[in-house]
Amino acid sequence: MRHRCKVKMLGLPADQRKALLRSLATEIIRHGQIKTTQTRAKAVRSEVERIITLAKDGSLSARRQALGYIYDKDLVSELFKAVNERYGNRNGGYTRIVRTKRRRGDNAAMAIIELV
Repeated sequence: MRHRCKVKMLGLPADQRKALLRSLATEIIRHGQIKTTQTRAKAVRSEVERIITLAKDGSLSARRQALGYIYDKDLVSELFKAVNERYGNRNGGYTRIVRTKRRRGDNAAMAIIELV
């Protein structure tokens, strides 16, 4: 049963799944958008939005929580500096998922997840 499970398991053990979501979230924040499967995009969306909400808070505790999740320290400092001018008046909904063509090898549903 999967009652009340919010995130897909992605066919991975817990440690590998967490590492995958951390790396995807880091790359979305670094590059602004990435191309991945639709299921992974939906799974990483909540993590990216949580990190941006922490950056909008801007406190020392929020910065330490973000540093514990994102792999790059310089990226966290850039995010905390630039987030108020970009998302200051927006209450959530910082990402957009756009469907694209299916992957050629295995016909997996692909998507582009980007920062709004």
